[in-house]
Amino acid sequence: MATTFADQLRSLPDEALGALLQLRPDLVVPVPADISALAVRAQSRGSVARCLDGLDEFTLTILDAARVTRAADTALTSVDAILELITEVPADDVRVAIDRLRVRFLLHGPPEALQVVSAVDEVTSPYPAGLGRPADYLDPHAAALVADRARLRRTVLAAPPGARAVLDRLAAGPPVGSLNRGEVTEPVRWLVDQHILVPISEAGRAPRPDGDLVELPREVGLLLRRDTGPLGALRPLPPLPEGPSRDQKAVDSAGAGQTMEAVRATEAVLEALAAEPAPALKTGGLGVRDLKRLARAAGCDEPGAALLVEVAYAAGLLGESEAPVHRAPGAVQDIFLPTGAYDLWRATGMAHRWSVLARAWLTMTRQPGLVGRRDERDRPINALAPDAERAGAPQARREALDALAGLEPGAAPAVDDLLALLAWQAPRRARGRELGHRDGYTGAALLGITGLGALTSYAKPLLTDPEADESDPLGLHPEEAPADAVRVLDHLLPAPVDHILVQADLTVVVPGPPEPELAAELDVLAEPESVGGASVFRVTPASVRRALDVGYTATDLHALFRRRSRTPVPQTLEYLIDDVARKHGGLRSGSAGSYLRSDDEALIAEVLTDKRLVSLELRRIAPTVLVSPRPVARLLGGLREAGFAPVAEDAGGAAVLTRPKARRGPTRTPRIAEPAGPPTLAGPRLAGVVEQLRRGDLATRAARRAPVTVRAAQGQAVPGLTAVQQHSQAMAVLQQAVRDRSKVWVGYVDSHGATLSRLVRPVSLSAGYLRAEDERGESLHTFALHRITAAVTDEA
Repeated sequence: MATTFADQLRSLPDEALGALLQLRPDLVVPVPADISALAVRAQSRGSVARCLDGLDEFTLTILDAARVTRAADTALTSVDAILELITEVPADDVRVAIDRLRVRFLLHGPPEALQVVSAVDEVTSPYPAGLGRPADYLDPHAAALVADRARLRRTVLAAPPGARAVLDRLAAGPPVGSLNRGEVTEPVRWLVDQHILVPISEAGRAPRPDGDLVELPREVGLLLRRDTGPLGALRPLPPLPEGPSRDQKAVDSAGAGQTMEAVRATEAVLEALAAEPAPALKTGGLGVRDLKRLARAAGCDEPGAALLVEVAYAAGLLGESEAPVHRAPGAVQDIFLPTGAYDLWRATGMAHRWSVLARAWLTMTRQPGLVGRRDERDRPINALAPDAERAGAPQARREALDALAGLEPGAAPAVDDLLALLAWQAPRRARGRELGHRDGYTGAALLGITGLGALTSYAKPLLTDPEADESDPLGLHPEEAPADAVRVLDHLLPAPVDHILVQADLTVVVPGPPEPELAAELDVLAEPESVGGASVFRVTPASVRRALDVGYTATDLHALFRRRSRTPVPQTLEYLIDDVARKHGGLRSGSAGSYLRSDDEALIAEVLTDKRLVSLELRRIAPTVLVSPRPVARLLGGLREAGFAPVAEDAGGAAVLTRPKARRGPTRTPRIAEPAGPPTLAGPRLAGVVEQLRRGDLATRAARRAPVTVRAAQGQAVPGLTAVQQHSQAMAVLQQAVRDRSKVWVGYVDSHGATLSRLVRPVSLSAGYLRAEDERGESLHTFALHRITAAVTDEA
C-alpha cells in the first residue's frame, strides 16, 4: 500500500498521472528528474498556489471543509466527514468537488483517510471558511466549555445584546477581532470571562490574557452558523449571467461593422500623427492634449483613442523617432510617428488589418483602462506611458473572453454579471483583476471582437489555444488560428469596391470599403466628409490642386473619374478640373533665394501688388520674373495660401511635380507577450513527458542500490546513513521531514569542499535554502540546497 506522497504518485497509472500533469502543467516546467522530484514540486508553495488560483468557489469551499474536519491527532479527514459537515447541497455535487481536489493531489490518500497537502495551509488563510481554530488548541477553559454542548448553548443564549453582536460578526469571519490599543469593551470582557472568546497574542499563537486580539473558537462559530450553514452560503453551480440572447448572425453582422470602424479609426489616428507628430513626454507617453486631438481625428472618446494608440504601438504600426527641437539648435526630442509597417498594413485587406490589431490587443502587456487614472503618487497615467504596463493584462483579457465563450452562443451578459461569473470561476485569481476584466470587455466591443455584447464567431479562432490542438502537438502552426479568423470575417465584410458614384454637387460616394488602390487615390483627389459602410468624399479646388501637385494632369484626372465612376461624370466636375489645371503651373519658382516667373505679365503684376505677399519681399527683375530672398518652399506656400497655383521647376525649366513625402518612424518589431503560465500538454507531448518521468524514476531507484558512505564531521562513518545520488530524492526526504518535524541526517559540502554530515530537525525549505534546528534545538542552521548531497531519516 502506498504510504508517502511520492509512492502515491508512483502508483498512478499513466492516464491518471497524465491527467495530473494536464491540470497542473507547471509541475513539468522543467521536467523533473523522477517521480520523487515531481512529488516535491507538487507539494511546494508556488505550485499549490497556482493550482488553487484555477479552482472555482465551490471547490475551494470543499477544500476548506476538508481542513475544518481534520482530526486533531492525525490531521486526516474523510469523504464521509466532509459530507456530514455539508448537508445543504446534494452529496453528488460535493463528491464531484472532492474528486477535482483528489485528481489534482491537493487531497491525497484513500477516501477514509484523506490528507490535505501541507502547502495549502501555508498559501491560504489560517482560518478555513472564516472559522477559528479548535478550542483545545486555544485555551483549556474554552475547550471545557465547548465539550459541554448544552452548557455552550446556554452561555451563548445568555449573551447580552452587545456581546451577541460581537459574536455574530466574528462568526461570519474572520474569527479574530482587534482591540483598540488593548482597551477591552464591556461586551468583549463578558465574552472573555465566559471563555467564549479567547485572548491571543498578535502573532496569533500563544494565548495571553492581556492580548490585543481575541479569537472565536471553531466550535462556537459552527454553533452560531447553524442557520446559514457551517461554511456559509454554498453555490455548487456558477451564477448564470442574466441578459438577452442575440441571434448569432446579428452578432456577427454588428461585430463586422465595428471591425471596419476600428480599422478606420486606427488609420485616422495614425494619419493624424503622420501629419503632426506628437512629442513624447519627458516621463514617457503621450500628452493629454495630443490624445484629445487624436480622439477628434478618430471620431471617438479619449478612452477609445487611448486604446487605439496602445494597440497600434503594440502592433508595430506606431513608434518613436528623434526630431530636432525648434529654437534649440542641436537638441532633439522623441516624437510618435507611424512606422514603415503602417504602409504595408494599409495595403492589405480589411480582415487582415483587423486581425493584426486584435492579436496585438490580446497579447499586449498594456492596460489602456488605466489611462486617465492616477498612480500611487497621484500623477495622471498617460497613454504609452510606462505606468500603464501590467504583466497580467493579457491573461485578464483572455479570462474575460473565455468566460464569454463558455456561455451559450449569442449570450450578451452585462459586464457586472460577467465579473460575478469570473469571481465564481476563479475567486483567488479574480481578486485585483476587476479593472483588467472590465478593460477586456470594453476593448473587445471597441475592436469588434464582440457584437451586441456577445462573442462573434470570427473571434473564436483567436481564442483557440494552439498548444491544446492534438492535430498540431508541437505547436508548429500557430498562425492557423488568425488565418481562420480572417477567412470567417472576410465572408462577413462587404466586398471591397473599385468604383465610386460621382454626384452633381461634387460629392463622391464609395458604396463599400474601397480597395487599397482606390483608397490611395481618394486620399489625394478628395476630402473625406463621412465614413461608414458607404463613405462620402467631396472634390474641392484644393483637392484638385493637390492632385496636380503630386503629378496628375487634367487629362489623367478626367480619365480616372471616367474609369472609376459608375455614374456619368457631371460637367461641374470637369469644369472644376479644367479651371484649376488652367491656373496650375501658370507661375514658376526657382532659387534666388527663389524666383517667380510667368509668361502672363498681368499675373506677375497682380502678385507683386498683392498685400498678402508682403512678407515674401518680392521684387521684379524682368517683366515676367520676380525674385524673393525666401526659400522656394516658403514662396510656394505663401502663394498657395493667397489663392494662386504655382508649381516648382528645375534648372532646365521643367515642372517638378512630387507627392509630399510621408514622415515615418523606424520600423519596430511588435512586442508579443509570452503566454501566461506553462504550455498546455496534450497528445504525444503529454505521453512523452510521462514516459520520461517513468524512466527517470527507474534510473533513480537503480542508483540507490549503490550506497555511498557519508562521513561525519569528525571523520567516522555514520551508521545507517546512505547518500542519495539524485538531488531530487534528498529534497523529497527533507520535504517529508519538514511536515513530520522529524530528525534527518543531512550530508553536505562545506565552503572548503569537505563532505560533512549533521543530525538536524528541518524547519523550512524555501528560496533555495534549508533551515533546520540542531538535534538539541539550541541553534538554527542554514544550508544551501545545491550543497546538500544526501538526506536520510534518523531511525534512532
